[in-house]
Amino acid sequence: MNKIDAIETSRLREDLPDFRPGDTVRVHVRVAEAGRERIQVFQGVVIRRQGGGLRETFTARKVSFGVGVERTFPVHSPTIAKIEVLNQGKVRRAKLYYLRERKGKRARIRERREPISPRPAVALEQEPDQEAEPEQG
Repeated sequence: MNKIDAIETSRLREDLPDFRPGDTVRVHVRVAEAGRERIQVFQGVVIRRQGGGLRETFTARKVSFGVGVERTFPVHSPTIAKIEVLNQGKVRRAKLYYLRERKGKRARIRERREPISPRPAVALEQEPDQEAEPEQG
């Protein structure tokens, strides 16, 4: 391991979820304006991840008022407060630039569903038979 990698490993963030191209993410970004800091949310589909280590970035795309908006974020930046993965997309390539030309339903990405592991059958507890009260009569 060279010296640069040794310095970078201490600065890598471990609190971020695993996400891939095709996933819909909600990125909470710290924005400083007018001497204050606030959180701005950007929700979109990850169309690429590139680089590695401390220099890794990802680009998210959304359509806002009919206009496509893409924003590139550094993965390990302190300006990112948190990343939420809303749903996972089922795609067959790493760079989804073809979404730029598509509109409406054609720009949708199918959801990736993980196989459900079979759960052991749970025995339903039988309620003890309640003895019928003798009728008085």
